[in-house]
Amino acid sequence: MTGLRLSLALDEGGLVLPDVGRIAVFAPRADHDLSALPKARLHLITGFYPDHAALRAQGYDCATAPEGPYAAALVCLPRAKALAQGLIAQAAALTEGPVIVDGLKSDGVDSLLKACRKRADVYGPVNKAHGKLFWFEGGDFADWAGAGETELEGGFVTRAGVFSADGIDPASQLLADSLPAEIGAQVADLGAGWGYLSARILQLKGVRDLHLVEADHAALECARRNIDDPRAHFHWADATAWQAPARLDAVVMNPPFHTSRAADPDLGRRFIQSAARLLAPRGRLWLVANRHLPYEATLTAHFGETAEIAGNSRFKILMASNPSRQWRVDRLA
Repeated sequence: MTGLRLSLALDEGGLVLPDVGRIAVFAPRADHDLSALPKARLHLITGFYPDHAALRAQGYDCATAPEGPYAAALVCLPRAKALAQGLIAQAAALTEGPVIVDGLKSDGVDSLLKACRKRADVYGPVNKAHGKLFWFEGGDFADWAGAGETELEGGFVTRAGVFSADGIDPASQLLADSLPAEIGAQVADLGAGWGYLSARILQLKGVRDLHLVEADHAALECARRNIDDPRAHFHWADATAWQAPARLDAVVMNPPFHTSRAADPDLGRRFIQSAARLLAPRGRLWLVANRHLPYEATLTAHFGETAEIAGNSRFKILMASNPSRQWRVDRLA
């Protein structure tokens, strides 16, 4: 609970914010309580579209990249260690006053606290609600700056924190290997990530337009680097709400099934509903899922025909066709 730890640090923990100047907040989530900070001075930096949109709707000044200098900064720790280090390094380089770091124990806050103590004079920590908050000023974090970019086999570039940053996701590879030689002219990759599956789709016959829809801004920027093809169109958006410019012949996807840290099969179900809404009457959906995920009922509810066309002990490849007229009508409403 970021808000509770912030309030304790400001009220009785010795944390003092500068009286003037902008305050950066790195990687906030939509449900984070930032009420302990002066809202009019906050500059929120988040590349996750649903959080970005929700926080803007709450009246916050939001961006996808920092625009320093800042008088103070708050880093909300992500789970990826290299990404967390990079955010702390960015904050330290752009901030003239205190850099505040907040995170859960499950985010690795203890190890980062220990590492920060080797680089700066650290104050706190405030321990509450399974997490810690600490702060520092100055320090040398140069070795953390720019960490986390990786070049994979095939020339693909990824960054720390994006899905499957260390290698090609085996589920996506299995799905790509299972696609037919031709799937249609108008295609979307929902949750396109850094572009592996889209790159494979562009090798199929007859594709005229491929829409890469991805909520993670950093992943989408990697996809832009990985795919140099005029048929590719990049959309920073929530795939469950995105509107295609025309009815689609095919949707291909490896839907996420985690919301933050918690498993959330409903997220994959919403991806399936979105596909049914976007597809033309004869359009088809191809998706890969972990074998234990219960997507079949949702597919049956939204498509006239469904089948498992490939798979192994870990993953299943599902194909669905004839999207329900109800969902196509809702799309046009």
